Amino acid sequence: MTNTNTSSPAWAKEIESWRVAMKAMRLSPQTIELRTYHLRRLARAQLAESPWEVSRADLLEWTGKHDWRRETARAVRSSFRRFWAWGLSTSRTKDNVADVLPMIRPEQPQPRPASSTVVVTAMKDADARVALMLRLANELGMRRGEVAQVHPENDLVHDLVGWALVVHGKGSRKRVLPLPDDLAQLLRDAPSGYLFPSPDGGHLSPHWVGTLVSRALADGTTMHQLRHLCATEVHEQTHDLRLVQTLLGHASLATTQRYVAVDDSKVRDAIAARSHRWSSSRSSGE
Repeated sequence: MTNTNTSSPAWAKEIESWRVAMKAMRLSPQTIELRTYHLRRLARAQLAESPWEVSRADLLEWTGKHDWRRETARAVRSSFRRFWAWGLSTSRTKDNVADVLPMIRPEQPQPRPASSTVVVTAMKDADARVALMLRLANELGMRRGEVAQVHPENDLVHDLVGWALVVHGKGSRKRVLPLPDDLAQLLRDAPSGYLFPSPDGGHLSPHWVGTLVSRALADGTTMHQLRHLCATEVHEQTHDLRLVQTLLGHASLATTQRYVAVDDSKVRDAIAARSHRWSSSRSSGE
């Protein structure tokens, strides 16, 4: 049984049972880990001896007192609502107390691509392992969880055009990304097993991959901002938003639009050029 690091055996037992249920649903390891992490945090608060004894008032108060970012709060709410819905469906409880949690509107994030200068500096200073993480995130727009899972023996494919990488995305969705020749060679030359192995025999956790890359980037830049940079530069090069959507593995085109930054100077130039055309039209009409 996975150690849930809780003080109550009842919480540990129910969280582990839910983990098994989520595996049966074929949810991704990242989703399962995130949802169980949220429950372990709640368990450590010791609101009740078991999750099915938690009251609506206590659950609402506990979630409300945390100063989380909007997206984090949305994720926690989703985890709790799904957990208690599972408890209800499996007759563990007769009351879905998580339905007291209010809906949280999603934030409208602005594209925030990493600075090219920061990335170049990080690539020069990083060791070979972190430099490879940087390349996968920057050149292919891969998420930290996707980078963590790369297994060259299983994920490299070759066709008439060249080498490509099978990327294991969110929601167990896979996509295939073409590889630059030199990056493909690095993956082909890698030792067997996961590209970034952990001491326990699996792969490094997505959290640790993100931490290593963020440390290399420094200046507060995160690994996810490399994904924004990739999206922005590929869009500038191709002007094809659907292509960027495929590259990033987004289910929704609206999500992709939030990743693509627009150069303010180009907006200014476009407005000025259009204004000039209208000025010319007014002059010719006078």
